[in-house]
Amino acid sequence: MTVQYRSGLRAAITGVHGHVPDYVLSNAELAALVDTSDDWITERTGIRERRILKGEGLGTSHMAAEAVQGLLDKSDTKVEDIDLLICATTTPDMVFPSTANLVCEMVGIRNIGSFDVQAACSGFVYALTIASQFIETGRCRKVVVVGADKMSSIIDYTDRATCVLFGDGAGAVLVEPSSNGYGIVDTLIRSDGSGAPHLHQKAGGSRMPPTAETVAKRLHYVHQEGAAVYKFAVARMAEVGAEIMMRNQLSAATVDWLVPHQANRRIIEATAERMGLPMDRVMMTIQKFGNTTAATIPLSLWDYEPKLKKGDRLVMAAFGGGFTWGGAYLTWAYGANGAMQQRVNEIRVPAE
Repeated sequence: MTVQYRSGLRAAITGVHGHVPDYVLSNAELAALVDTSDDWITERTGIRERRILKGEGLGTSHMAAEAVQGLLDKSDTKVEDIDLLICATTTPDMVFPSTANLVCEMVGIRNIGSFDVQAACSGFVYALTIASQFIETGRCRKVVVVGADKMSSIIDYTDRATCVLFGDGAGAVLVEPSSNGYGIVDTLIRSDGSGAPHLHQKAGGSRMPPTAETVAKRLHYVHQEGAAVYKFAVARMAEVGAEIMMRNQLSAATVDWLVPHQANRRIIEATAERMGLPMDRVMMTIQKFGNTTAATIPLSLWDYEPKLKKGDRLVMAAFGGGFTWGGAYLTWAYGANGAMQQRVNEIRVPAE
């Protein structure tokens, strides 16, 4: 889908904030749990450590709320000014209510629309695409998009193929109308349900509700067929990135940053190579956060925010279970210098 604009306005990211838990799960600690080593994990995935949410009764919403509260504080945004909150997650706290509902309660946001988006690791791109439509049609002026996952809640720490990959975290962005020409230019979302057998969670849904037997058979954990997922991920992330570039007359020389889903260092490198981009223009956070699913892209934006300049051209590319994939092209709407509020004031459109 190609984004269309209303009255020349464009949806822009005007702030970003992230949150990761304090507990650091190192490769050395994992090596004590399964047959692996720091060298094996680092060589094959690029991951050196990941963050894990510890504490009884703490779920995805707790990290998401931290990211959202930090975003509001940082951008000097009042809770009563938020029009919509969208949470991209694969690990909701509950089947219902939505994690977005819980986040709103935690940060004191009332009487607005809020809902979850489930597109696995592509969830943030999907949610950002939805948010942009609400801004460009004029229905909303301030939308919070948060990507958050507590992957440790569905990972089997006896399975070497998956337990080394995933971590917990959350990242949130504020999306507002901008009249300075910067913002989200184009988005593209895709899916192919035939990929479900290669990456899924068998039990816990309506098809196979939880029972003592499903728990005993360890069916509530992530099932991943690595070779198939790697093949599809590289092809689709490169494909979506290339299509976004072609549709917007971009070349490798004119893209300032590739913001890829942080699935695996090899996948990221292969995607960048196929798009013709050098690694010094690729955001890379997998070494310290691992694969945080829907949180990887906003966490990357948060981590690299000090390096971003107003007008920088960013191409996002993501791939997730199902299969899903998506991409976005945007121009960064503010610079790294000065207080956040000063930066936001540069691009906010006055209320009509």
